[in-house]
Order: sequence, then C-alpha cells, then structure tokens
Amino acid sequence: MSESEILGWLTERLGTQVSQPIAQINPDVPYVEYGLDSVAALGLFGDIEEKFGLVLDPSIALQYSTLTLMAGFLAAEQHEVVHS
Repeated sequence: MSESEILGWLTERLGTQVSQPIAQINPDVPYVEYGLDSVAALGLFGDIEEKFGLVLDPSIALQYSTLTLMAGFLAAEQHEVVHS
C-alpha cells in the first residue's frame, strides 16, 4: 500500500472507532482530540497490527500521534519488510 492508501485506511478506521464521518477527520490532528479512549485505541492498533502484520509497542501511539505521522511510519515499516 502507498502512504496515501494507508492514510485513507487509517482515516476510515479512526472514524469507525470514534463514530465520526471520515470527512470530519483531519489527519494532522492528534487522535486524542477525536476522543479516542484506551479501548478504542486498542481496537485501532489491533486493526493496524492485523492489517500490516506488525506487533506495535503502545508507545508508538505517542511517537506517531496523528494519522499522517502513523501512515508515514507504517509505509516505512512496510517498505522495510518488503526489502529485507
């Protein structure tokens, strides 16, 4: 997946987790500003792990606190796995 495809997928998943329309989600706004609580965060990161075959440390959410940052991280990780 390209970084923009990953961003679209993440936006859809966040929208589902916080019950907001995708059009209202700004990928540069931190997750917590959308009311992402710990239960929803576990759901979102579970979806990410399943989709990308990664095991993520919970601190990743702090490091990559927006959808844009997370999409960049996942694109780079995906690239690493493919080219290893």
